Amino acid sequence: MPRKKASATGDTVPCILSDETVDMVEKYAEALRTAAPTIGDHGLTPAEFQRSGLFRSAIERLRGQQAAATKEKYAFVERALDQLQAAGLIADHKFTGAGDRHDFHVYMPGKRVCVFEAKGCLDGNNTTIFQRPPNAEEFLIWSLCQNQGSDLRAGVWSGTHTRIGAKIIAENVHVEALIVWDALCGSPGRPCPKLAEGRGLKVDGVMIPPPCIYLFPRTIPDPRNNPKPPMPRLSEVALAAALLQHFGGDERDVTEVQIEARMKGASVERKTSLIRSGRVVRQSGWTELKRAAR
Repeated sequence: MPRKKASATGDTVPCILSDETVDMVEKYAEALRTAAPTIGDHGLTPAEFQRSGLFRSAIERLRGQQAAATKEKYAFVERALDQLQAAGLIADHKFTGAGDRHDFHVYMPGKRVCVFEAKGCLDGNNTTIFQRPPNAEEFLIWSLCQNQGSDLRAGVWSGTHTRIGAKIIAENVHVEALIVWDALCGSPGRPCPKLAEGRGLKVDGVMIPPPCIYLFPRTIPDPRNNPKPPMPRLSEVALAAALLQHFGGDERDVTEVQIEARMKGASVERKTSLIRSGRVVRQSGWTELKRAAR
């Protein structure tokens, strides 16, 4: 089967999954599948092993353990926020998550309260599990995609259009912005063109590229009363602006997630356009909102 190129999913993020990484992951996955019946002391014949479902169960267990390993992700977030606080761009920050909720509160110098929810690669249902806290004057999602073999472009499109955008309309929840940025950005497996342009910040001897910021509409799209809400300015989303300011970013790192809504018969439809530097980098057609309408 021919490989699905990341470039086919549009310029949703500037970086692209390298062909070398795709090849490496595919070849290793096939080698693992072939060797699976001979690994371990299960005592099954190859035919029994295939019927048992043991391989699939083991893979799912490993997936769950990997998804639950959040320590490394949060360490990256904490280092970034510590940098902002040391520079005076934020007043304080703290981790306030509990159980399956991983909220961070950030307090700006002007007392503005920014809250964000840390997520993974955005292509799973967990992306839609969040609530905007009542005290949040600004609410963001921070995607930390630590899977080096993940197609980030496909994941960001899934996150903005299929998941977050749909939830905004269906559940009447406002999200100011999405941050896409983690420890793999700029690594050999995920090269970042921003570093090639000489943009970023050197931290502990390593150049860190600025984050990718995705701004959502200023108000919630409504097919009857607010079909095409205006987009905010970057300066209106304080935490996103602070991150870009400190880590050498600018308007080139900002993508507007323009969401339109309309009625078609009894159904709500939406259209999503990703706009960067005045250019549409990806756009959906009119898509029926599968979630229950408000």
